[in-house]
Amino acid sequence: MSARLNPFAAAPEMIAAMTAFETAVVSSGLEHSLIELVKTRASQINGCAFCLHMHTRDARASGESEERLHLLAAWWESSLFTPREKAALTWTESLTLIAQTRAPDADYAVMREEFNEAEAVRLTMLIGAINVWNRLAVGFRSQHPRKWSAEKAA
Repeated sequence: MSARLNPFAAAPEMIAAMTAFETAVVSSGLEHSLIELVKTRASQINGCAFCLHMHTRDARASGESEERLHLLAAWWESSLFTPREKAALTWTESLTLIAQTRAPDADYAVMREEFNEAEAVRLTMLIGAINVWNRLAVGFRSQHPRKWSAEKAA
């Protein structure tokens, strides 16, 4: 698969606006580890290899364990995630899959048990932001870096 276009070059003013939004979201006060879990889980759901490469690398660099990253795909079955993380992941899945879920009251209630009103907005904006990035990367076929040689890939 090859890249379709480079959105950073094609519409730099739009990417600058999205980058400013991203900066606001990640500096909103939500825990960095939670932010990376949300970004990684949404990217898993959306099948965004570019974003998965970036966010799992960032999470590991910030101290996230390989075990939790591997178990993120089945977080609801794992005892390694806190109630707050599970609430965020519930809301992440609900909003990322909104066409199917319609953000049910039960998911909202789970999220609100762990997040106050302002945090609920911040979390929702985080989920929205990663979904925009996923759509840019998947839609335009952004390519993640390759760190292995052609011999190893063959």
